[in-house]
Formats: sequence, C-alpha cells, structure tokens
Amino acid sequence: MTTKKKTVIPATSGVPTERTTRKTSEQSQNLDWWLIFGVVLLCSVVTRLYKVDEPDHICWDETHFGKMGSWYINRTFFFDVHPPLGKMLIALSGYLTGYDGSFPFEKPGDKYGDVNYLGMRIFCTLLGTMIVPFGFLTVWEMTKSLQASFLTAVLLICDVGTITLTQYILLDPILLFFMMGAIYGSAKFQSCSDRAFSFVWWAWLNITGIFLACTISVKFVGLFIFIYVGLRTIAELWTILKDLSKPFIYTVHHFLARFMCLIVLPAILYTGFFYIHLTVLNRSGNGDGFFSSAFQSQLRGNSLFNASMPRQVAYGAIITLKNHRAGGAYLHSHWHLYPKGLGARQQQITTYSHKDENNRWLIKTFDNSWMEENGTGTVRLVKHGDLIRLEHIMTRRNVHSHREPAPVTKKHNQVTGYGENGTGDANDVWKVLIVGGKDGDVVNTVSSKLKFVHYLQHCILTTTNKQLPKWGFEQQEVTCNPNLRDKNSLWNVEDNVFGKLPNVSFEVYAPNFLERFIESHAVMFQGNAGLKPKEGEITSKPWQWPINYKGQFFSGNNYRIYLLGNPIIWWGNMAFLGFFLLTYLYNAIRRQRGKLDHPPGYMAHTRGYSVHERDMLTAATWLFVGWLLHYVPFWAMGRVLYFHHYFPAHLFSSMLTGIVFSYLTRSIYNGLPQPLNTTLYHTLIVSLLSSVLVR
Repeated sequence: MTTKKKTVIPATSGVPTERTTRKTSEQSQNLDWWLIFGVVLLCSVVTRLYKVDEPDHICWDETHFGKMGSWYINRTFFFDVHPPLGKMLIALSGYLTGYDGSFPFEKPGDKYGDVNYLGMRIFCTLLGTMIVPFGFLTVWEMTKSLQASFLTAVLLICDVGTITLTQYILLDPILLFFMMGAIYGSAKFQSCSDRAFSFVWWAWLNITGIFLACTISVKFVGLFIFIYVGLRTIAELWTILKDLSKPFIYTVHHFLARFMCLIVLPAILYTGFFYIHLTVLNRSGNGDGFFSSAFQSQLRGNSLFNASMPRQVAYGAIITLKNHRAGGAYLHSHWHLYPKGLGARQQQITTYSHKDENNRWLIKTFDNSWMEENGTGTVRLVKHGDLIRLEHIMTRRNVHSHREPAPVTKKHNQVTGYGENGTGDANDVWKVLIVGGKDGDVVNTVSSKLKFVHYLQHCILTTTNKQLPKWGFEQQEVTCNPNLRDKNSLWNVEDNVFGKLPNVSFEVYAPNFLERFIESHAVMFQGNAGLKPKEGEITSKPWQWPINYKGQFFSGNNYRIYLLGNPIIWWGNMAFLGFFLLTYLYNAIRRQRGKLDHPPGYMAHTRGYSVHERDMLTAATWLFVGWLLHYVPFWAMGRVLYFHHYFPAHLFSSMLTGIVFSYLTRSIYNGLPQPLNTTLYHTLIVSLLSSVLVR
C-alpha cells in the first residue's frame, strides 16, 4: 500500500520576499517624491500669492504692459520692442476677469482705485508660481536625484528677487514660465529616448516646440533658449548618428522629427501670434508713426486709412515727409533753437515718430515762381531734379544747411530752420531726386523714394537715428551728410494736401500680412537697438548682476518695493559655479589619465553611483551652458540694461547649484568612513537650508 506524500507549502505570512520588499521600497520612494513635490508646489503658490494685491498702485513697468493690455482690449494699435504674446495674454486675463480697458496706466505710483487690476496680477503671478515646480521637475529628469531637485526648489522658493519679479503685471513671469517649460520639456523628451517615436516621445517633442515658440513670442531673449535646446538636440543627434547598429534612415527620421517639431512648429505658432496681433490691433494709435505710410493705411482712424489724396505732388502742396527706412520718423521742427555752442543758434530740425502739426511742410520752387503760377490757376508738378525749398507751416522757416557741424554727428553739417515768413537764402535750396528716376519723372505720394541734396554744400538730408538730449526733447538728429549714399537719406511723401488736383484712393498701397509681419520685425529690432537710458534712470551693468550688487526700484512711494535677490542664494550660486568648474576640470583630468574607475576594494553598492555621478555632471554641464547663453550675450549689447535681465540666467544657476551641491555632498559621503560621513553629510544639508531659509 503506497501512501501519497503531501506537498507542504511553506507559510509565507509575515515573511517578506525580495520582490515584495523591492515593491514596498519603490512605493515608499514614490510616496516621498509626491509628498516633497506637493510641499514644493504649495510653498511656491503661498509665497507668490501672498499679498499679491499690494501695493494698490502702479509698480514700475505695469504702466507699460497694463496700458498695452488696455490697448488690446480697445483694439488700439501701438508700438513695442517685444513680440506680442505676453501682452496679449495679459489683455486676455484682464478681459476674462472683468477689466474693461479704461484705466490709463499713466505713471508708476498712480492708484488703481476701483479698477479691476487684480486679475492681470494674479494671472502673471500664477505663471510665476510654476517656475519652482518646473525647476524641481527639470532637475529630477536630468539627474533622478530627489535631493538635488528639492534643493533647487528651495533656492527658487526662497529667492525674494524671483518672488518680486513674478508678482506684478510684467512680461517677465510669462517669459520665465515658458522658458522653464521649454527646459523641462527638453529634459523630459530626452528621458524618453529609449521609446523613440512612441506617443509619449512625440508628445514631449511637440510640447517642447510649443514652449519654445511661446518663449520667443514674449521676448526676443527667448532666442537663447532656442539655442540651448538646439545644442542639446545636436548632441543627441550626434549620439544617434554614431550608433552604427542603426540604419542611416533611422537617423534621418530623428532629424526630420526634430526639425518639424522644434523649428517648423514654433515658426508657425510665432507667425500665428503675430497674425492675431495685427488682426486685433486695427485702430489707429500713438504708435502709427513708427511704421511706413503703407502700413498705416490699414489702421482705422489713421489719416491714410481709406485715404484719398492727390497721387502726384505739386508746388504749393502741404506735405509730410517720412524717413523711408524701417521705423523712420517724420521731418519735424518747432520754435526752439539749438543751444549756444552747437553750431548756429537757429531753429531745430529733427525727426519725430508721432503724428504732429509740426510735421507739416509747404513745398515751393527755389525762386518762388510757383506763387505766380498758382495765381493763374496753373498746377506745376514736382519732378526729378527740381530745385525746391521746404517751408515749415507753423514757424514759416525753411529747411536750411550750412558748414557748421551737426550737434551730435560732428562730421555732418547742421540742418536748421532759417528765414522769416518763408524768405531765407541760397542755403535753403535742395535738389529733389527720385530713386531710380530720370528727368521728367513726377514725384508721387507714398510710392516715390526721395533724396534731398543740398544745392550749395552737396550733402544729403538724412537722419542719424541718434537721440538728441533734453534740449532737443529726445527727438532724433537730422543732418546733412556729405556721403550721398547714406542709407538713412531716403524719404517719402506721406500726407499730401492740395485742392487743385483730384484725389485718388491709396488702397492699392495696402501691404499684405507678410509685408506687415516683416516690417513689424524691422521696426522692433531697430527700437530694441535704440533703447537708451533716460536721464536719472537707474540702470546696471552685466558684471553687477550675478553678485547681486545693485537692485532695481519697482515702487518709490511710501510702499517701497525693491527688486533684489537673496544674497545667500545669489552669492552661493556664484560659489557653486566655481565649484562646478573645478569639479569639471578635475574629472576631465582624471578621464584624460584614465583614472575615473573606482580603486580596488571600493564598496560594491557605489559602483552604481559612478553612473549617477556621471549623469549629474552631464546635467550640470548643460545647465552651465544655459547660464552662459543667457548671461554672456548681454556683455555685447549696446542697449540699456536692467537688473531683471539676469533672471533667466539666475534660474539656470539655481538649478546648477542644486545639482552641484548634491554631487559634492554625495562625494563626501562616499569618500569618508562611517559614521563621520553621515554626520558631515547632514551638517552640510542643514547648513545650506538654514542659511537660505533664515534671511
């Protein structure tokens, strides 16, 4: 008789297996991650939204961007040196929260009163709150270090400069939000490299492209983040190209995917934002004069909109002359004289970007024979090669030049208003030339590009685009340049009032969207390059920014607001930039000498840390490149600069500090014996947090 053996199953109740232990550990780590991220998000929101309604008056550039938001709501055209997306979002947030666009935003310090401004402030602040979680997530994706991510978040949360910059109606919180989104999108996309062409891979590639488009659509400094992402993309494509196990067509697919999502998609979005901008702003405003006559003809309420005026220019017509370069201004004069010591003390001739009664001129023959002809009813047209005089309507003085140096550009001749009641001398005579014209060609309104060559001095009427001092009301200098090829010497007739010629419609000169798009950029680039500090305005130099040398006033009333970073954080960032360079150099030397591997007897569990160590240094290197890209170019800029221009670079340096600090503490921990390593490790962590939090 055989007895069946019973299979005895060992009891496992209460005895964890290796699999369950690993799963429990992962769940615990996952819970820790979400708990820390939740605390980071909460602290970011609380620190940014705290007292966001204070002060209840205009702070710093709220006067500009709040006003521009009003203009969008009212569809009034204006000129600004920045692309439109940030201002459109400010306007949209105001419109959706009940702001009607009626507040004038005249100057800093003006009380808001009952105006519903808070919606625009909260919108900008909420975007600013996302900077911190984006920084946390970016460092996590690049290093998988919870410690480095948390330290980065602490630095960003506790920096009072970043808090201040993101609490008001400004472009900066919008710019920094999109910039950090692009950095995070790029890092997340690279984390998906092992799932190429999957849905999540495509999603993050497109998200990165969208954030890039939005960044450069807020400010042109967004170009630097394009370069940063571009360099990372090139490095990744090079790695793919080196993998000889993959066919060449595989690399081509990767290249095309990035080209479409990181170049074509942003270009489409960027152009689309400008299309919305130019479609919405269809009413004449105070920025019309910065744009060409043809551009202005599309603005409702402008004198050129649906305009009817003589096609040809005749003697006796009252005209305005606009400099034909992009962003060119109007030939202008007023009763004020040039100061003593700056050439002849005669009436100032300038260019002025705004429409004004002092922009009007009477065009006459050089010998005033036109007056007799007009008396007989004869109309005499202005032709190529004619000798003319231009008489200022308001002051009755002629455009005049002589051999006196111009007030700013000393190599040019001075241009003045001279004479009395339209009578002057031979230095008032100019030869009018049509570009590409020949004898007998008639000067046409808007379309003819004109040059005015001085009859005696053989110099050409031009604008130098140099701003005059206070005595010239900060208008632009007009001179007579001996160089007849001066590119700024072209003019066109914009307004033409003459009752003896039939009026014709100028709709034919209306530019299409592409022409308006290109002109908008030419005007913006010129405006950006021409930004100069106003008298008494506090500016700064790039060397001052990283060391937190000098801040920036946002409000000078009883409620004072001063933009300045947390000194411990900013000086610490500079120190860790130095630590990074030393660490990078040290590892580069070891790598060159082939000594990067751990020595015999090194603890087994630290071999995995070597890979982690490499990843952290790689991440720090890319963030250092980002810092350089967002800081170094400002040294070469000739325009006026302010402290807030450094904040994009500051975000990179804060993320770099979080990574380098974590790297160094890990290195110390692994290089010292127990329990000394644990004690020193925790001492360093506590010291950093306490120095940042206690300020």
